[in-house]
Amino acid sequence: MTKIKHFLGIYLRGLAMGAADVVPGVSGGTIAFISGIYEELLNTITGFNMSVFKTLKNEGIVATWKKLNLSFIVALALGILTSIISLAGIISSILEEKGETFKKVALWSFFFGLIIASIIYVGKQVKSWNFKNIFGMLIGAGLAYYITIAPMSADSSGLLFLFFAGSIAISAMILPGISGSFILVLLGAYQPIMGAIKSLTEALKIKDTGALSEPLILITVVAAGCIVGLLTFSRLLSWLFKNHERITLATLTGFMLGSLNKIWPWKKEISWRTNSHDELVPVQYENMLPGKYSLHHQADSYLIYAVIFTVIGFAVVFSLEYVGNKLNKESE
Repeated sequence: MTKIKHFLGIYLRGLAMGAADVVPGVSGGTIAFISGIYEELLNTITGFNMSVFKTLKNEGIVATWKKLNLSFIVALALGILTSIISLAGIISSILEEKGETFKKVALWSFFFGLIIASIIYVGKQVKSWNFKNIFGMLIGAGLAYYITIAPMSADSSGLLFLFFAGSIAISAMILPGISGSFILVLLGAYQPIMGAIKSLTEALKIKDTGALSEPLILITVVAAGCIVGLLTFSRLLSWLFKNHERITLATLTGFMLGSLNKIWPWKKEISWRTNSHDELVPVQYENMLPGKYSLHHQADSYLIYAVIFTVIGFAVVFSLEYVGNKLNKESE
């Protein structure tokens, strides 16, 4: 019963991570951190090495399964996939709605509250705020802020470029405070990757085997980049946590602080991209104060509702922390 409860707990955290990853500017790594599974996630990823084949040969499947912590990976992956499949369409449709709506303000407010609470939570883990740690936080905040205002690159479909784009995006995805999907948009890799997925889906629907090769090659190259980036960057992060925990936590706090610029609830659209359905959707925004927002859009700023949803997002973080701590204690 305890094992089932633990599996369910990891699955629920995966659900939360998947929901966060759908929103540009919010990282699933943030959810992993505040729910108490971040270091286990890093250690599990770094556990994938050549010695696994030796364990499989000498000790069998059960020992290999335990060594790789595959129960954890399966539960987490199922949660992430469930969330993406069930929520991606809903969240994406809200963000891609034309004009400014109550749903947009509410959604951004919720995640704004979530990130503020995450900053407080991660900041509390830094035992001493000396000059070195404050400097690390400022560097992290500056880098994350720059990423949120960086100009979009022109789309590129070169295979080598997409390989590196995949490795960079997946690295950002496991880093609290930075969204992997937003990195793809910045690099100009989002559209060719989404286009390849669309082409592959359409080819499968009409059973056109001749049209499968090109998108399949592109997706395979991106996936290979993701694997290389994940295995490499997770090792670096794991090493940093083991050897320089305080400044690493301080820098991650800064990353989340800088990312707040991306998820400010009141904004106006300033640039667009064409999505997989050949529709124009916003990709860059300019932040506004609630009063200016109302004047610009000739609409309600929904300030009271924004505060409510910010508080809800704030509360979710500390609820996740409470549940995470409780489940971790029960599994010990």
